[in-house]
Amino acid sequence: MTLSEPSILIAAASGRALAAAARRAGFRPLVADFFDDLDTRALAETNVVAGDMERGFEVQTLLEALHGLAARENPIGVVCGSGFEDRPEILDAITRHFPLYGNSAEAVARAKNPRLIADLCRALAVPHPEIRFDPPTRPAGWLIKRQGGGGGLHVTSASRRPGPFEYYQRRVPGQPVSVLLLGDGHRAQVLGTSTQWATASGNMPFRFGGAVQPAGIDAALTREICAAANRLVAALALLGLNSVDFLATADRFHLLEINPRPGATLDIFAHPRLFAAHLDSCRGLLPSESLVFTTSRATAIAYAPCDLAFMPELDWPAWCMDRQKPGTRLRKGDPVCTALAEAAQPAMARALVGERLAALDEALLIHGSEENAA
Repeated sequence: MTLSEPSILIAAASGRALAAAARRAGFRPLVADFFDDLDTRALAETNVVAGDMERGFEVQTLLEALHGLAARENPIGVVCGSGFEDRPEILDAITRHFPLYGNSAEAVARAKNPRLIADLCRALAVPHPEIRFDPPTRPAGWLIKRQGGGGGLHVTSASRRPGPFEYYQRRVPGQPVSVLLLGDGHRAQVLGTSTQWATASGNMPFRFGGAVQPAGIDAALTREICAAANRLVAALALLGLNSVDFLATADRFHLLEINPRPGATLDIFAHPRLFAAHLDSCRGLLPSESLVFTTSRATAIAYAPCDLAFMPELDWPAWCMDRQKPGTRLRKGDPVCTALAEAAQPAMARALVGERLAALDEALLIHGSEENAA
């Protein structure tokens, strides 16, 4: 990094993917997140924020971390990733201290309001599963979701009563398809599609497992889904990078949710102009030329296959990101790293990333067995 590069603050539960995107675009990232992992340290100046994914951000500790980073630099503003959909008021607090390149608290609250989105879908003729706030007669056909939730961690079966800020959504069939878009507050521009899969764990049946781009579904259906996503992002006046999630069958689709921020697919849409396009779109300038992605990329989360008293020193392959620090105590199911694969076709990229996860699992299981034998 050189001092001639403009610096940018990044606030996210995990800031590594945004930091990598910023570096590819020629920016010097300053990251405040919960993990402060090895990759983020290599990419950016970092400041770990007290707290964790379960408890989420608190205003004071996050602002202290951001000001600590900004004190040594002159950042142009802040980009926020995951961690704010269920507490958009923190975005308001951030904007009182730094220029925000992304959606305002008001815009995020709109995009994550289930009643408003259901009404908007009816107005825009976008298929959307039925929602309700009182218990259904037959809960087997329903899910419970949390307003502002993300990553699948907030989605459970309707076998229990909902808590505060939770609601019911009818189950619909289909393959997950996500559309990545840029918004300028008036219009939207589709960048590409991806499909995701879950890695179930205990009471988290929809925990994010991985994603591959492009989605590889029927061309006509892709056009319909992208057009629906475009209408939604434009109608909500969203800025910068956003993603819209659907479930699609061979000839139908339903909206699942809108993610009004840069999300989990940044690594598979690794274009050198992507981060700058996000900043420009937040200023009202969509790219005049489309960003082209010439290969398929897949990413997947490696979760610990067993309890580990300490994370070993690994000779990490180049395809590993978000690497856990050596010595960290891990429980079975804790994230270990993110694996990446690239190939000519999406099926090939997904198969390769699966092989890489299996190899990592085997190495960690051997380490776990050695720990138990010691």
